[in-house]
Amino acid sequence: MRHDRCKMLFGKDFEKLQKAKVLILGVGGVGSFALDCLYRSGVENITIVDYDTYEESNYNRQIGSIGNIGKSKVQTLQKLYPKIEIIEQKMDREWVKNFDFSPYDIVIDACDSASVKIELAKKCYKKLIMALGSAKRVDFRKIEIANSIFKTQGDAFARKIRYELKKAKFNKNFLVVFSSEEAKCKEKGSFVGVTGAFGLAICSLAVQKLLNMKI
Repeated sequence: MRHDRCKMLFGKDFEKLQKAKVLILGVGGVGSFALDCLYRSGVENITIVDYDTYEESNYNRQIGSIGNIGKSKVQTLQKLYPKIEIIEQKMDREWVKNFDFSPYDIVIDACDSASVKIELAKKCYKKLIMALGSAKRVDFRKIEIANSIFKTQGDAFARKIRYELKKAKFNKNFLVVFSSEEAKCKEKGSFVGVTGAFGLAICSLAVQKLLNMKI
């Protein structure tokens, strides 16, 4: 059966994964792999949020991109992963402020907007797993997990977010996935060996949190 191997590993706690509700913000190079991993692991109550369409430059790292140039990312992924819910929405600070995150057990931030990430941290840090910069890097061994963004290093994107959160006097902790590897280029170069690994690491963190929850 489809989930037999997962059931062998997780035992009775597998039911927690089936009952869990997960929200993924952004389904590009990181978010699409997190989605795939969660779905294969038995988490089917997943909602994804994105507004983009696929471009040819997405082929190197995004699940669903090949053969779907110009098509909606969330609509394409809903066909690949039946039962997931989609929200085709451009995310900004106002959207985060007005959105109801209470139904979800885990919120995965795989978007690339600093302002959205900052607002997410303020609003739902207790259930948040945030992906930081995964582009411009080639070594998956430099991927690290921290229980606070204030414990990250080597990531200019994280530095900016830390600065803004400190300025707002925010001092709460939440899980982050980041790379301490020095950026290899100034442009938006990317490698699925790292971006995909970010998504899989996030999935592993989410599964572990869910297995320990009372759902």
